Amino acid sequence: MSERTATARAQILNGIRRSLHRGEISGDQREAVEARLAQPPRGPAVARAQLAQPEKVALFCQWAEANNATVARVAAADVAAEVVSYLARSNLAARAVMAPSAQLADYDWAGQKMLSLRRGRGEANDQVSITGAFAGIAETGTLVMASGPEHPVTLNLLPDTHIVVVREDDIVGGYEDVWVRLRQRFGKDRMPRTINTLTGPSRTGDIEQTIELGAHGPRRMHIVVVRA
Repeated sequence: MSERTATARAQILNGIRRSLHRGEISGDQREAVEARLAQPPRGPAVARAQLAQPEKVALFCQWAEANNATVARVAAADVAAEVVSYLARSNLAARAVMAPSAQLADYDWAGQKMLSLRRGRGEANDQVSITGAFAGIAETGTLVMASGPEHPVTLNLLPDTHIVVVREDDIVGGYEDVWVRLRQRFGKDRMPRTINTLTGPSRTGDIEQTIELGAHGPRRMHIVVVRA
């Protein structure tokens, strides 16, 4: 943060503090805040996700399917073939936009001669996107996406079908595990601009309490879980 930005921020926060009739932050208060930021306390953990890793993976798959996603568990060598197979089963063209991510680079995309891939951000006319995931959460079957050059947020939102490749090793028990991983991976002042949590395809029940898929994003989500 630049000195100019820090000064402007301090002025805004001090104005809020004065309107609330609070004094300046004391030295002890500042030290307490800095200590909390340096070592954030861990929130509560849900008991059902406190499992050995194989059971976490199984629970994640169970909840993902309960939330209208489809799931396939495959070896790394079969990831690209599963993507093509899913597109064929769904009567979709073998064409997709894929995140330009090192996480996806090692799979055998070149071996799928019928699959046409474009790497980059999602556009309005894209029907299928393929991305990785920062983590999967066993507690709820949720996928966590960290934005950045290797994972444009548009890939999560624009295409009608979202195919997500997640490794078993990246499936964690609960949300608190994700925050720990984010701090470890990115560190102070380097956090992603956006963290998306996706639990199944987009849906809403706003109209007559009837669930409609694809309300605010993809209407189909296929999760490819890569065996460790």
